[in-house]
Amino acid sequence: MIFNNLTLLPKNFGKYQKKPCDHQRTRSNMMLNPLNIKHLNSMDESPADMITLNLEDAIAPSRKKEALHNIALFLSHMKHSSSFIIVRVNPLDKGGKEEIKFLNAFSFDAIRVAKIKTVSQISETLSLLSKDKELHISLETKEAFENLSTLRIDPRLTTANLGILDLLTSLGLPQSIVKLDNPIIDYILSKFLVDAKTAGIHPIGFMFQEYNDTETFKAWCEHEKCMGFISKACMGPKQVSIANEVFNINTYEIKRAQHIKASFESNIAKGINGFMDDTYGFIDEPIYRDSLLTLNTL
Repeated sequence: MIFNNLTLLPKNFGKYQKKPCDHQRTRSNMMLNPLNIKHLNSMDESPADMITLNLEDAIAPSRKKEALHNIALFLSHMKHSSSFIIVRVNPLDKGGKEEIKFLNAFSFDAIRVAKIKTVSQISETLSLLSKDKELHISLETKEAFENLSTLRIDPRLTTANLGILDLLTSLGLPQSIVKLDNPIIDYILSKFLVDAKTAGIHPIGFMFQEYNDTETFKAWCEHEKCMGFISKACMGPKQVSIANEVFNINTYEIKRAQHIKASFESNIAKGINGFMDDTYGFIDEPIYRDSLLTLNTL
């Protein structure tokens, strides 16, 4: 816990600067409402690989300053956290610019900007953002959906989050079509994944709103994992637990990747690029690169 007593919170910001996240895990990205100070207080103990502090659509305009203050207060008194911390700000023309400028002084890992449409918005955000922080975007508009593969004008733009409900509204499609095995949803997921990967952007699957329907949430995680996703947006601890389990790399996959890496590197030193392995069959450079991909996500 960050504070032992939530009824006696300090009036002034603290001086702690959380160290940058030191792991590569991205299985779960949990959204937190910064008006809920109990949830903010447990950021330093969360099992979520990533935490997004949401200043945007879940916060009424009259309470956005309060939410921003809460984020700054808890971040400035947080000594450590094993989660990658992201702050989701409002669109640039609706308070986002001012929020980024204010937040730059505090310690977290990335800013996430809502309702991005154009490269110029990416450029403007990067000009405002402290150089030690990553830029993430919410893909919620038809313009961003069409142009995602062209948006990465700077390596600090690392991640895109699929806001599927807003995207469907932008496309003039009903949200009721968000169902497993709907080919339109599969097309959206596939295009988002491939375009993001083409641009060198990490894609995070959409948030499933029915928090207590854990069975369907797990089915979505498994479906998206089969497509190639390794990350899922989450609403709370129950979804985090499921996402961490589904997107975790199991012992067999790790053992296989380690064996392939060691065998290939041993053989390549002898000038052998392709060979039959007694355990895993034929191994060549593409198989080796896939093993590195597995090991890099640990």
